[in-house]
Amino acid sequence: MQPEIHLGPLTLQTFGICFALAFVAAGWLIAKRLKELGKPVDWAYEIGFSAAIGGLVGSRLDFILENYSEVKDDLLGNLFSGSGLVWYGGAIGGAIGVLLWAWWRGYLNTALLDMTAPALALGYAVGRIGCQLSGDGDYGKAWDGPWAMSYPHGTVPTTQQVHPTPVYETLAMALVAYVLWRLRDRLTGGRLFALYLVLAGTERFLVEFIRRNDDVAIGLTQAQLISVAMMIVGGVWLLVAFRRAPRPATV
Repeated sequence: MQPEIHLGPLTLQTFGICFALAFVAAGWLIAKRLKELGKPVDWAYEIGFSAAIGGLVGSRLDFILENYSEVKDDLLGNLFSGSGLVWYGGAIGGAIGVLLWAWWRGYLNTALLDMTAPALALGYAVGRIGCQLSGDGDYGKAWDGPWAMSYPHGTVPTTQQVHPTPVYETLAMALVAYVLWRLRDRLTGGRLFALYLVLAGTERFLVEFIRRNDDVAIGLTQAQLISVAMMIVGGVWLLVAFRRAPRPATV
């Protein structure tokens, strides 16, 4: 665990480094796919920039909305603060940023969704490494298993042995990214993105059972409710897509 890296007078946050590396990894995979599709590779930089700007804005706005009573006396200061990045707001803001880019480029179609599916999974996997290194409180519930660990020097420290859930998520989503990448030419028309919704939703739904988040409804956490929605949308999408797929003619 290494929340900070000190280089002389410069202090780097490992979470921030991994946050940046997540965009680099996702952009690299998108660039490879763009080249395969015969599209300008430079689009990968534009997509990454759009997602980063939208993600930062969305995460800050989400943080302010969720903590309005605590930050209302200094909204401007908290808007530009370097702390308090909320994942859901960042995901929504990033998606809006990419969709606006696609509209501007005339590439607003299912091919865009399929192209981003493996990259989203890979970026998430890399980002969770930052959670593990910084010990930011995304670890799991108390556990005394063989690979349980504590985070005494994390940004949200604990001396209790817990599930290292960021490690679980990194491994799981790296596998999801690999599977999606292997299927990139077989599942088109939005089906690859639909499969991403199912797999990513399933991963987050399951890991939440051993994380420390509070239940919000029917015994499920907020993340699990969103995951259920992702799985339903992705599952219905795949079902409809495969039913509409042309069937081979019978002799």
